[in-house]
Amino acid sequence: MRVARALLGKLLLRRLNGAWVAAAICETEAYVGRCDKACHAYAYRRTPRTETLFAPPGTAYVYFVYGMHHCLNAVTEPVGEPSAVLIRAAFPLLGHDAMALRRHGRPWADLTPVQRRNLLNGPGRLCQALAIDRAFDRASLVDGPNLLIAEASPGLGLRALRPRKVRATPRIGIDYAKEAKAFPWRFLWERQTLP
Repeated sequence: MRVARALLGKLLLRRLNGAWVAAAICETEAYVGRCDKACHAYAYRRTPRTETLFAPPGTAYVYFVYGMHHCLNAVTEPVGEPSAVLIRAAFPLLGHDAMALRRHGRPWADLTPVQRRNLLNGPGRLCQALAIDRAFDRASLVDGPNLLIAEASPGLGLRALRPRKVRATPRIGIDYAKEAKAFPWRFLWERQTLP
């Protein structure tokens, strides 16, 4: 849970067509394999899909869900301990047009206020806008070279932001997880306090 909260405000950087786009993470969810029935590797279950969850911290775990969406997670625990943080949402900082074109086929200036507000709101939307798919599974989110989570952006003049108000709630869409569905492991940077 500590990492899920600490990731709020961090930069999510993606190199698209030779140029960087950047967003600030504003919503996360923690998943802990040893005790969390919502985690894909609950009770240390190892499958070809979940093997990445046992990788070193800072590894990207990208999976495909509902036959249509990719979801980006950051592995958080030492090798062999399956835990990760789902990056649920972010807000754009750099490369607005590139992200808007991938999501809506139009530049940022042509989006409605609702489309702008929801551009990276949700793990599937975020991955679509940043062109993140299963090819990034097992990639390093620390060393890149094309996908990073960082405190600062090399050469771009961007730094991680400090959330002013964070709220913890139960996670979304995991009703099957019995008692784990009530764990307050979703962390949100309150929208009204975003810059």
